[in-house]
Amino acid sequence: MLHRVRSDISSAEITPEAVYQERRRFLAGGLTAAAATAVAGLWPFQARATPPSRYTALNGYRKAEPGPESLTKFDDAISYNNFYEFSTDKDAPALLAPDKLTTRKPWTISVSGLCAKPGTIDMADLLARAPLEERIYRLRCVEAWSMVLPWIGIPLSWLLKQFEPLGSAKYVAFETLLDPERMPGQRTSLYYSWPYQEGLRMDEAMHPLTLAAVGIYGVVLPDQNGYPLRLVVPWKYGFKSIKSIAAIRFVEQQPKTLWNTTASREYGFYANVNPEVDHPRWSQARERRIGEFRKRDTLMFNGYGDQVASLYSGMDLRVFF
Repeated sequence: MLHRVRSDISSAEITPEAVYQERRRFLAGGLTAAAATAVAGLWPFQARATPPSRYTALNGYRKAEPGPESLTKFDDAISYNNFYEFSTDKDAPALLAPDKLTTRKPWTISVSGLCAKPGTIDMADLLARAPLEERIYRLRCVEAWSMVLPWIGIPLSWLLKQFEPLGSAKYVAFETLLDPERMPGQRTSLYYSWPYQEGLRMDEAMHPLTLAAVGIYGVVLPDQNGYPLRLVVPWKYGFKSIKSIAAIRFVEQQPKTLWNTTASREYGFYANVNPEVDHPRWSQARERRIGEFRKRDTLMFNGYGDQVASLYSGMDLRVFF
């Protein structure tokens, strides 16, 4: 699944140990049900061609060529989510998030720091003028599940260049919306230091694969998937792909990120997919693709090594980062 430039598994996706153990029990029950369904021969694994009409269609984007892997079902993609700003349960964001974010208008994103043209991004204006394109990417969660999703978005490099980052800017920091009234997890989940923050090295942010996503499956991002703008970095574990971005800053020093700050022994800043380095509490060698019963081997850099491995020349890939 190589990305062809201009043509071609949140997001708080990590769990404190107590929540993780509860989730493992939930997944075990789900796998039992899935096995029974598979035995009966009733496990369809195809993407829904057209999402229901309640989702806003996106038009005017360049479509991707079909890839060799089946897409995750639309229903699974919008109902199996990590979005701790709403809940630590997988299915709860799909119930709690709708209309909490899409009704917040206008949505603007502040851009500041080491750039010549700081300002704001108005999402309505951005959608009207940005070069939208579809990218079919694997999404690999650090929890060892994965999806294949057809994102619609803007090359992040194009977006960042609008603000003319200075040569002194070595990193890009991202921050999600802080709004406890709309996002109840920011009130009730005291384990985390809100708002959710993430960051990329500048060369990672400007890489052709890195996407600022505004849609999925031909529709505007549902709230639970990160409306209106989320990061998609396909060679990294999914928690790097921050949802519902509200601020972007160009900085000189490596920025703080939520998971690295919360549990630095377990979640590093880089978080590149590496099947040879286990998480301290579970293996990263294999993964379960949502919609499938059998596990599959995890690929180095999530299968995008030919395009991104050079970014980390000389770095120790044995370190969980």
